[in-house]
Amino acid sequence: MFESNPGYSPPVDGAYRGNEPSSPQVAMWIAELSSGRVMEEIASDTDGGLIGRLRVLEELKAAAAAAQVRVAAAFDASVRAAHARAGIPEGQQGRGVAAQIALARRESPARGGRILGFSKALAHEMPCTLRALSEGRLNEWRATLLVRETACLSVSDRRLVDREVAGDPAGLEGLGDGRLIGRIRKLTYRIDQEALVRRAAKAEADRYVSCRPAPDTMTYLTGLLPVAQGVAVFAALSREADSLRARGDERGRGQIMADTMVERITGLAQADRVPLEVQLVMTDRTLLAGSNEPAYLSGYGVVPAKWARDAVRNAGSRSGGGEMTEKERPHKAGHDEPATRRRSSAAPDLWLRRLYTAPTSGELIGLDSKARFVPESLARFISARDQTCRTPWCNAPIRHRDHIRPHRTGGSTHAGNLQGLCVACNQAKEAPGWRTEKTEKPGRHTVVITTPTGHTYQSTAPPLPGARAF
Repeated sequence: MFESNPGYSPPVDGAYRGNEPSSPQVAMWIAELSSGRVMEEIASDTDGGLIGRLRVLEELKAAAAAAQVRVAAAFDASVRAAHARAGIPEGQQGRGVAAQIALARRESPARGGRILGFSKALAHEMPCTLRALSEGRLNEWRATLLVRETACLSVSDRRLVDREVAGDPAGLEGLGDGRLIGRIRKLTYRIDQEALVRRAAKAEADRYVSCRPAPDTMTYLTGLLPVAQGVAVFAALSREADSLRARGDERGRGQIMADTMVERITGLAQADRVPLEVQLVMTDRTLLAGSNEPAYLSGYGVVPAKWARDAVRNAGSRSGGGEMTEKERPHKAGHDEPATRRRSSAAPDLWLRRLYTAPTSGELIGLDSKARFVPESLARFISARDQTCRTPWCNAPIRHRDHIRPHRTGGSTHAGNLQGLCVACNQAKEAPGWRTEKTEKPGRHTVVITTPTGHTYQSTAPPLPGARAF
């Protein structure tokens, strides 16, 4: 199933598409799994037969995951060898491999890097685990646990744990995640007493803070901290909540802790007085005429129209109002003039900027610049248009405004030649063999990415509020 069809040859122009199967044989298997005949067999099967099908399909998934491991490791080795032959410095060999794997698997670049590390560990250092995965006796997640829990060991010790745990696949039957991790750690600490110390040091080095959307226009702000720091933060918030509650504060304990965290991190006197720049993108109809067209909040995503209007109204009421002078009228996005501002010395500001879209395509309109570096106003424009990293399947925040046609080869600094990318994607496209170009088709801003293998992937800017999604 996973071997290429000998009679199959790629298109002569090398224009692979990112959504094409790698082999007609695989495409046939995919079609068969959801064919009418199979649907009828499922509908008429016994309960025992259905459970049997689930087990077989689970084993098929595991075998496919093992095949992907071997393919990814082989691809990495091939690219590194080619880079070495081309004289690329050792530290830069293999650059862009994880990004190509991510695109092929429809995953983010960050996930692609983890997939590559997982694949290399299994293929080169953990043969027993890879065999158990190939035979369907171990699923991909538990293979990932084995790789993760032995990451702090030397290669020789890792292979020893691999043999002890997965050398007899029958011994894996019935092991849940907790028992599997316990068995691995027991062996790890017996083999290498310093492993626990290294694990703790690595975990501390991986501390971070993340922000991700939650339902109902809320957000999860998560911090992964060393245990002493995490407990100290929580204890401080708890003490403040208990103190305020004792003095008659009517808010709930959790509400006080959340508000206190915002106030102490941002330096604001009150948690609900966060400055609001309308990088909350909405149509004028939503803002002024009560339309139900959703808005887009940068860093969060789509928000309901009423919530967007309330956010603007609340920020405006806190700003104290005041008539706008002619000098303060809104300016077109892309200019360096100041945006509209409601004045107040005692409260956060409410800023409004106009963004114009083409009436037929919904594409944001930008301005040309001869500068090498992207002006702040143009950077805001790109962020509003692209919203998140433009690489397919990557939803990371925009960190770079990248020239599609490089500036060094004559690319200009204007909205049509710029795209928002995260750091990883911008670095990946600088590897040998990567090409990007803007299409000239009418409609929203579209970029075609061509990887060193000739596969192409299309990236189209998301529709803005009020624009048709075509």
